[in-house]
Amino acid sequence: MTVRSFFSIILLSKKAFFRERGDSNGALYRIGELASAANVSKRTIDYYTQLGLLKPKRTHANYRLYDQEAIADLKYIAECKKLHLPLESIRTKLAYRRNSGVSEIALVQQLNLFSDQLKQLNLELKDFAPNLDKLPEEQQETLRNHLSRDSLALIQSLSVLLNKEVVWN
Repeated sequence: MTVRSFFSIILLSKKAFFRERGDSNGALYRIGELASAANVSKRTIDYYTQLGLLKPKRTHANYRLYDQEAIADLKYIAECKKLHLPLESIRTKLAYRRNSGVSEIALVQQLNLFSDQLKQLNLELKDFAPNLDKLPEEQQETLRNHLSRDSLALIQSLSVLLNKEVVWN
């Protein structure tokens, strides 16, 4: 047996070891595999792990292994970042999603945050609505086509709160 074939066997057995380790949802991923699966860098995963956004399992050799939930968490983090949420808020939101030890105080803080965000959206809608009415019907239609149903529902709900009916179908 050559040295090269010996190391190939060791490498294959090491990969098989990690592939066979898994949870009820499937295989556990090493950091590089998770990075590829979630289309992020290993450095990003390291950073999120340091911040406590990701919760890896550890092997007896201290390897970090991530489950399927880590992929879902990375996608959720990416969505939150698109909304320009700070990482501390994202950590709190992930804790709510995981239902892990959320205190009553934290829930009240989150409700206060929602209230503040609604007030901000309310102010922005007050600025936005008059300008929307000034657009030609064709541009209004184009705008409606680019908004998701959830966005439209939110605009309509906020409009009702402002006592101004905006009906977009």
